Amino acid sequence: MDFKYAKRMTYLKASEIREILKVTEKPEVISFAGGLPAPELFPVEEIKTVSRIVLEEESARALQYTTTEGYKPLREWIANRMNSRLGTEFASKNILLTNGSQQALDLSGKVFLDEGDVVLCESPTYLAAISAFRAYGCKFIEVPTDNDGMIPDELDRILESTKRVKIIYIIPEFQNPTGRTWSLERRERLVKAAMKHQVMVVEDNPYGELRFEGESLPSVKSFDRIGCVLCLGTFSKTFCPGYRIGWVAGDKSAIDKYVLVKQGADLQCNTIAQMEIAKYLELYEIDDHINKIREVYRKRRDLTVKTMEEEFPKGVTFTRPQGGLFAWVELPADVNARDVLEKSLERNVAFVPGGSFFPNGSKENTFRINYSNMPEDRIVEGLKSLAGVLREFVQQV
Repeated sequence: MDFKYAKRMTYLKASEIREILKVTEKPEVISFAGGLPAPELFPVEEIKTVSRIVLEEESARALQYTTTEGYKPLREWIANRMNSRLGTEFASKNILLTNGSQQALDLSGKVFLDEGDVVLCESPTYLAAISAFRAYGCKFIEVPTDNDGMIPDELDRILESTKRVKIIYIIPEFQNPTGRTWSLERRERLVKAAMKHQVMVVEDNPYGELRFEGESLPSVKSFDRIGCVLCLGTFSKTFCPGYRIGWVAGDKSAIDKYVLVKQGADLQCNTIAQMEIAKYLELYEIDDHINKIREVYRKRRDLTVKTMEEEFPKGVTFTRPQGGLFAWVELPADVNARDVLEKSLERNVAFVPGGSFFPNGSKENTFRINYSNMPEDRIVEGLKSLAGVLREFVQQV
């Protein structure tokens, strides 16, 4: 049958990361592909305790519908946490709980984007954000980006010369896919530009708590004086991704719009998941857990960088992130990372080619490395094997 699907279906394609992850389900594959937390760090025993307490003490509420906005004690905790760490001024009314920050991206598209509108983003940017926004028929303009973030003069030029810019999407902390972190000056200049042109900024911050070194910086939102910055966050990288609880935070006028579109999508997030997270935060010290995660990931980052320095051939460059889950690798211009992946998979090593992180194409000579999920011995084994593949492609100088 020749069914008539919505036009938006022509904009969509399968997630390259998800397709690669199907291959990595084989136990023999050493995967640097997904942004997966280390499962051995999940607080399983504590979760067993809070699950029992929630069901014993509040089963009627936990198994019932709740408000679209989400469980208020959890929203209050999120607001207080953001205020103390990021320089924001939120209350529970400024927080909407979402099914992971991925739903917050999708809702952002619903709230702001009409077909033909423009999204400005870093170059490269998060693949799943591209997919979420593209469903609404938008166009992407990649703002030239260096190790400190979007280049302000380039951003100003694009905003001055481009009509229908609706969203500026950024990941200023340990960016996915590059691992880069924006400078303080770039954050402030971005907000000044957004306020001048009255364009909404979506500040995605799933990795900010995972800093290994350097000084923590104020959020982009902390410079906002007119309500033009929305903040996305999640428990997936600091707690457990299986709960699928994230949030969007911003001025109440904008959050009210998000509530309306979420009601049309799923009514609410999982009630018992929200209550279990809130109970965990009440009974346990989340910073102890995050410190444990941070230390493991720091060691894996150090080992990843050290092994790439020692094993990768000359002509291959890579980032040295101060935190987060990813490093970014750039090959000589004539080497296609998809060809490297094909050979690498023959040796049971997986990564994500970089071309998909550029919404308008190009830069096929790049790829992303994740270091959070594999244990140390497999990191070394996998990177040495990958280095052997790279030497087949890269002409030594």
